[in-house]
Amino acid sequence: MTVTIVGIGLIGGSLAITLKENGFAARIIGVDANSDNIDKAFRRRLIDETMPLENAVMQSDVIIVATPVDAMLQLLPDILTLVTEKQVVLDVGSTKVRLMEALKGHPRRGRLVATHPMAGTEYSGPEAAIPNLFDGKCTVICDEEDSDPDAVACAVRLYESVPMRVVYLDSRSHDVHTAYVSHISHISSFALALTVLAKEGDEERIFELASGGFSSTVRLAKSSPDMWTPIFRQNRDNVLDVLDEHINQLSRFRSLLIKKDFDTFYRLIEAANDIKRVLER
Repeated sequence: MTVTIVGIGLIGGSLAITLKENGFAARIIGVDANSDNIDKAFRRRLIDETMPLENAVMQSDVIIVATPVDAMLQLLPDILTLVTEKQVVLDVGSTKVRLMEALKGHPRRGRLVATHPMAGTEYSGPEAAIPNLFDGKCTVICDEEDSDPDAVACAVRLYESVPMRVVYLDSRSHDVHTAYVSHISHISSFALALTVLAKEGDEERIFELASGGFSSTVRLAKSSPDMWTPIFRQNRDNVLDVLDEHINQLSRFRSLLIKKDFDTFYRLIEAANDIKRVLER
């Protein structure tokens, strides 16, 4: 099977490694607007060849679009116009509603399967691609009823070969839940990094004293603005909703500190500990 990956970054590059190693793809074509990314992908042997997008689509069984989500708004309609009824297109974007609305009514909409593999790191670019990134993680297939059954079956085979667990959501539910469990985490990390940089003027002290807890909390602050600004733009309303609640919780802790009410502080920490039960079940 020939797979074209449009956007050879962390996700696209890691998929290229995995699909080649597990035998799902015999040939990987890479397409990227950044020629440096293509050069790096060749040096790391993530791709077998490159060519213009139209030629790549014509030669492929599966086309995976792994660009920032704003670029998908332009790319996916063009790619769908090029494909036949035997080809399958997957997007791997972190937001879905705006994209699905843009593609509504497209004559080849059924050939697209909207997916979101829930995996990643704080790094970006072809050099960040790693094997086993997706092992045991979850991928979401959105609005499966709008995709042709054979296209959905192909997407499921691809992700199960990784291997990943597959769950199904409508695009609106997807965007709400990813705001809760992913997008707010990134905003919190960006804000904490800015807070520490603003308050602690001695960078050497940050380096010397940063413990595992601090490093893990601000890890996501190293994430690419090219990827995350479009996500926040497209999922703005849901992110605002959860951000308001997060600010309320921070204000609650602040108020307790002002009042020196450490009994309530203790009880809130106990309540927060319940997240362990949810994540480890």
